[in-house]
Amino acid sequence: MNITIIGAGAWGTALAISLSAHHRITLWARDAEQIAAMQATRNNLQYLPGIELPAAIELSADFPAALAAAELVIIAVPTAGLRPALQRLVELTRHFDVVWLCKGFEAETAKLPHQVAAEVLPEGFRSGVLSGPSFAQEVARGFPTALTLASADSDFARSTAQVLHHAYLRIYPSNDLVGVEVGGAVKNVMAIAAGISDGLGLGLNARAALLTRGLAEITRLGLNLGGRPETLSGLSGVGDLILTCTGDLSRNRQVGLLLVQQLELPEILHRLGHVAEGVYTVREVYRLAQRLGVAMPICEAVYRILYERIPPAEMVTALLNRAPNLEFDGA
Repeated sequence: MNITIIGAGAWGTALAISLSAHHRITLWARDAEQIAAMQATRNNLQYLPGIELPAAIELSADFPAALAAAELVIIAVPTAGLRPALQRLVELTRHFDVVWLCKGFEAETAKLPHQVAAEVLPEGFRSGVLSGPSFAQEVARGFPTALTLASADSDFARSTAQVLHHAYLRIYPSNDLVGVEVGGAVKNVMAIAAGISDGLGLGLNARAALLTRGLAEITRLGLNLGGRPETLSGLSGVGDLILTCTGDLSRNRQVGLLLVQQLELPEILHRLGHVAEGVYTVREVYRLAQRLGVAMPICEAVYRILYERIPPAEMVTALLNRAPNLEFDGA
């Protein structure tokens, strides 16, 4: 299959490498200098250094040319870039099958990616989300990975999952877009909280409690928005939560670790050099939870640390001093 991947960050590049043995891959980036450097070195030195790009991957900074033969378009940009990327696709006046990789809520609108796509894509475009526990470096190196591909069109989810599936990249179809996207988005907020907990030296017991109560928050919001509980206990829910909150490759966990060192947020993001979606997602999750009346105390704590500049240790104390309730009373 001819597949064009929009966005040559770490995840887009990793997926291009993973799929290149089975499909004809074009990897597009808007930065012509980045593409020229990748062509010269066959390496994405900025986002995925040390992993060679197979010769079969075509690199392009020309958007129409990169899409000319595409049968499937995979959008590997941050959530903020999803709407513009979809709009550019529509302007080409062709129908594409589209899959996005971003995990978050759109800023200001608090829309999930599939809601953004529904507003932009006209009839004739089949679309879905690919999500789950996956570090780009491990996917690029061919380590075994399992993901979920969700679409409102179950036939599209099944057929596309089958096309992308290979021995080291297992893809399971789903029709629960909400559950998959809520799990993928909110786990990034929990990873920041896990980084704070680890940075403060609170121990493994605290991390286990945080993940468990974090999953409860993700589930409450997901069910409120129409997701299914089995999805939130699957790969794109608890699976992604465990990976992102415990893995040293997690950018969002790194944000939490650096917050404990009393670094300012701009400096943290500069050090990372990559987008940490949880930093932006937490604003929309906090506002959405307030509007819907969904109890999400961990997300609220992360929001206050990031945007009200409350010291992490002080916020942890406030969380620990909350009145105890029944474990499953919804708060």
